[in-house]
Amino acid sequence: MGESITEGTIINWLIDEGDAFDEGDIILEVATDKVDNEVPAPASGTLVKTLFKAKDVVPVGEVMAILEISEETTSSKKENVIQSESEKSIQKKEIQKPKSRTDISKVSEVKSVSSPLGKSDGASFFSPLIISIAKEQHISFEELARIPATGHEGRLRKSDLFHYIEEGRPYKFAQPVTQDPTAFRIPQLSFDKGKGKVIEMDRMRQMIADHMVYSKHTSPHVTAYVEADLTNIVNWRNANKKAFQEKYGERLTFTPLFVEAVAKAIKDFPNINASVDGNNIIVKEDINIGMATALPSGNLIVPVVKNADSKDLKQIAANVNALSAKARENILAGDDIKGSTFTISNVGTFGSVMGTPIINQPEVAILALGIIKKRPEVITTEKGDEIAIRSMMYLSLSFDHRVVDGFLGGSFVRRVADYFEQFDVNREI
Repeated sequence: MGESITEGTIINWLIDEGDAFDEGDIILEVATDKVDNEVPAPASGTLVKTLFKAKDVVPVGEVMAILEISEETTSSKKENVIQSESEKSIQKKEIQKPKSRTDISKVSEVKSVSSPLGKSDGASFFSPLIISIAKEQHISFEELARIPATGHEGRLRKSDLFHYIEEGRPYKFAQPVTQDPTAFRIPQLSFDKGKGKVIEMDRMRQMIADHMVYSKHTSPHVTAYVEADLTNIVNWRNANKKAFQEKYGERLTFTPLFVEAVAKAIKDFPNINASVDGNNIIVKEDINIGMATALPSGNLIVPVVKNADSKDLKQIAANVNALSAKARENILAGDDIKGSTFTISNVGTFGSVMGTPIINQPEVAILALGIIKKRPEVITTEKGDEIAIRSMMYLSLSFDHRVVDGFLGGSFVRRVADYFEQFDVNREI
């Protein structure tokens, strides 16, 4: 259901215990922090037992239900195979979410042996993500067990762990210790949050909040800004958007032009197209551009234009339009939002002059594109310096300073601006 997914939330069971179903019928809906998914029946049969309820959070690889597969379905899928009488009886099959590299039921045991966290007493279950964060923060299993948990059946959630870290890890030591009075400490402040209408975050908003806090906690963010003259692009698009749609049947927005220029700049600076794995930097071979897109609910999601560097403008426009339409109708599939290696966020759509975007983990940079605005600018012509009306835009690149230095970040965002400014106004559609 997507890279980096460690758990999902059951939205609803569509088949009740004891009910029969046909192959392909939707048994339940599962939500992750990226997209909602429908889980189809692998064959015809009966739902024997559900092991989790709606709104339960289930780790990847956990058994969610037990089915009985009908004899007719089993035998029809094994044509020309001789079966014994016992093999023709009703068969039981477990529905599982896609397995992670390590069986989730063994993760706690494996991690407790191989990691520096110490040994778990086995009384508490910690997800792989919780263990990974704990390793980075040098938090032991004993300390994890003391953190107040708000998850299902007392399980520790990401937000619980981040809140605990933000509070200065008050349960770091079993016994009180004398602290250096000159050392920095996080003050325990009580704020008056005021009164008003209380609106509970929906599931996606909670997951977005966790993801954003995790990104800021993981990556030291630095933002570089440049200004670009988009007059050539604006004039070319205005002159060709009608002919483009008549020829290809696709709307020509600015987004395909932005994706095309960013893909070119990534080829010039491939190290910006990377992720971090411990002390290693993984430079991605594919250039998959994610587009931060608003859903009807107001939440954000990032559909992905795959292999953008190998596509022409017509193909990119078709991808962008199709993904945008799916987002508006809230029908994006798991594959539509998977595999992004670099993300752009067009904050100018909402009238913003510029933005300071948060990196979409596990990427190392994200580019915000501000509003295109006409204003008088001093330009150099054959006659000398002149004042002219130009279409200007600010670009802001947030990058992970662990692996992207100012030279790479500044050079990359400047190269994107150069591709905008050097756009060929005589280009054929």
